[in-house]
Amino acid sequence: MEEKFKYKEQNNNAGICCKGCGKMDAPLNTFDWLADVPGNDEYTDIVEVQFKNTRKGYYKNSNNLPLQKGDIVAVEANPGHDIGKVTMTGRLVLLQLKKTRLTPESEFKRIYRKAKPVDMEKYEEAKAREHDTMIRSRQIAKDLELDMKIGDVEYQGDGQKAIFYYIADNRVDFRQLIKVLADVFKIKIEMKQIGARQEAGRIGGIGPCGRELCCATFTTNFISVSTSAARFQDISLNPQKLAGQCAKLKCCLNYEVDSYVEASRTLPPRDAELETTEGTYFFFKADILRGEVTYSTDKHIPANLVTISARRALNIIEMNKRGERPESLDASGISDSRRPVDLLEQENINRFDNTGKNKKRRKGHGGKPRNENRNEKGERGGKSKKAE
Repeated sequence: MEEKFKYKEQNNNAGICCKGCGKMDAPLNTFDWLADVPGNDEYTDIVEVQFKNTRKGYYKNSNNLPLQKGDIVAVEANPGHDIGKVTMTGRLVLLQLKKTRLTPESEFKRIYRKAKPVDMEKYEEAKAREHDTMIRSRQIAKDLELDMKIGDVEYQGDGQKAIFYYIADNRVDFRQLIKVLADVFKIKIEMKQIGARQEAGRIGGIGPCGRELCCATFTTNFISVSTSAARFQDISLNPQKLAGQCAKLKCCLNYEVDSYVEASRTLPPRDAELETTEGTYFFFKADILRGEVTYSTDKHIPANLVTISARRALNIIEMNKRGERPESLDASGISDSRRPVDLLEQENINRFDNTGKNKKRRKGHGGKPRNENRNEKGERGGKSKKAE
């Protein structure tokens, strides 16, 4: 007898793991697809909590509170407490710990309680001060002639502490700045340096692809990107197109570079010249993923382009090493003029243009086109039927 899986019904809809879903209202949103599995909460007492923008932390649920994704909790901080949102519980938390190089045996701060209305009032008051504090702190840093940019300010949930995120190319001595900020705002100050990519992730935005920035949605670790990734993929080295919102090279350049490197190993060397009885052919371009190479009879300009497969090019190179020359590059003697499949090629964009015959209308024929006698060749006849 086959087993029948019964899904929990929530809001009159049968769904799988509705507890793990959440609104896409914060960066680095996660989907806890094991949230509805029985005993998942008892697997570990470590909980992932997210704060403003991309800042996340892991805390211990020592009080055994019934927590699920989306709950607002008060967690331990130094000093006081902070307010955050639960984003993951159970087994998947242990996998997330590996990204931060932590183990379940590490020391974690505690979760005090679920947030009360009093906690939320203090939290909203603290968040309302962040923008004004950032503007004022920028002016103070400018007055102290510090070569740094304060990109964001994050208040703790109880308002006793604030984290100032700054960007600086060189080392900055901000000891005097901390003293001034502490005297002005009457809070504990913490300075945290971030890079341009982290700043873009905290601010967010829309990329040239039309989607939200990767650093603001799922990217947690930033791997260095070099121009060699663009060269492997035959992308034009245009700084304006390769740079992202952070003015650095786009992180997505690394997404497919491994596939291109693996596929390029099957292509012939670009400096190889193919000798045939028709003449010498030089490398012009290559379609790496399709495994095709285009050669030209001129070394500097495209002339008499012929596209062949990479295997055919390697065979010709071996023939040239033995002193043999094929009659043509293409084995069949016909150049391959195929192009990549494009949706625009399926329809002719000129189909709406009036390039046909001119059909003139005259007033004397009631607005109908004039009927003309034509012979079998399509030539206009000189006489009408009546005249004949």
